[in-house]
Amino acid sequence: MKKFVTAALLVAVAAPAMVVMPASAMAQSRAELRGDVREIRSERRDLARAERSGDPRRIREERRDLREAHREFREDLRDRDRRWADNDWRVWRERHGDLYARGSWRAPFRYSRFQPGARIGQVYYGPRYVIASPWRYHLPPAGVNRVWVRHYGDMLLVDRRRGRVIRVLPGFYR
Repeated sequence: MKKFVTAALLVAVAAPAMVVMPASAMAQSRAELRGDVREIRSERRDLARAERSGDPRRIREERRDLREAHREFREDLRDRDRRWADNDWRVWRERHGDLYARGSWRAPFRYSRFQPGARIGQVYYGPRYVIASPWRYHLPPAGVNRVWVRHYGDMLLVDRRRGRVIRVLPGFYR
């Protein structure tokens, strides 16, 4: 429990600084994520010890602590992705507008404003529309079975297996 309170205080103190400086925020969030992974490993070891001892009360407490460590890791991961996608690419675009101004771009289908959770057809995330190098635009890595796709002026993060839109960055291209 002490670890959780200490981590919460650290996040509360560090969070405002992360929003101000995106570059240092990324380094800080990587350190947070590594710390969260260490915490999860530690909690798993504690749970294994508690299970070996056979004390039901201690096992319950350790399971709760492990759930909290997992929840904190997921929150930090979501925060990192949100900060990266919402802040970093905007700052980068202001400095490197030539990358984002690629002239008129048309697809063989009409424009639709997609929302996260929408299911789209394969034609929208075919190889012709996939962004092969998201790092060039300062986008977070897409992840397993996910791709960044250009849809007119918007950028979509799409789950390839299900055809679901995960994130939409409207007005990404000018």
